[in-house]
Amino acid sequence: MNYNQVNSFNNQMEVNPIIAAVNNLDKLDAAIQSPCKVIFLLTGNIFNLKEIVQKVKNNNMDIYIHFDLLQGFAKDSIALDYISKEIKPDGIITTKSCLIKKAKNLNLWAIQRLFIFDSMSLETGINSVNITKPDTIEILPGAIPKIITEIHNRTNIPLIAGGLIRNKEDVIECLKAGAQGISASGEKIWHM
Repeated sequence: MNYNQVNSFNNQMEVNPIIAAVNNLDKLDAAIQSPCKVIFLLTGNIFNLKEIVQKVKNNNMDIYIHFDLLQGFAKDSIALDYISKEIKPDGIITTKSCLIKKAKNLNLWAIQRLFIFDSMSLETGINSVNITKPDTIEILPGAIPKIITEIHNRTNIPLIAGGLIRNKEDVIECLKAGAQGISASGEKIWHM
């Protein structure tokens, strides 16, 4: 991982810890117009991905694509290599721990997304990130401050809270619990 990527992501989170999670391309322009500095792209396909990434970058924003949700790409290291070289996002989001190391080797910021729904998924997620060492963790649902604190303390990896973030109080509680940023698909949150 190069210093500029680390510095860019951390600086963007300091400027505005709210991340526009775009799950519908109809919301892309609103996300670009928002005060957010980072977009998590939760949609896209083999035909439109390059254009989307370029549009976001042309507006001086960082873009991290959710690799698992892309259409028309195999979910393997060859597709990841192609995306890195030809599409050039700032990084990826994935639930697949096997792709974290590959992304880091390609100098892509690697965000490992964890779904925490019970004690077993919490332990499995913590063990996974302690092995893979992603650059950032995104946990869902994000509206669980006690778990944010526990994961942060047990992994010492910056994390993003996402999912079920509905209002200013949720944002504040997550940030107080140790989240570096908040990803949200609700436009109301983007403008906080």
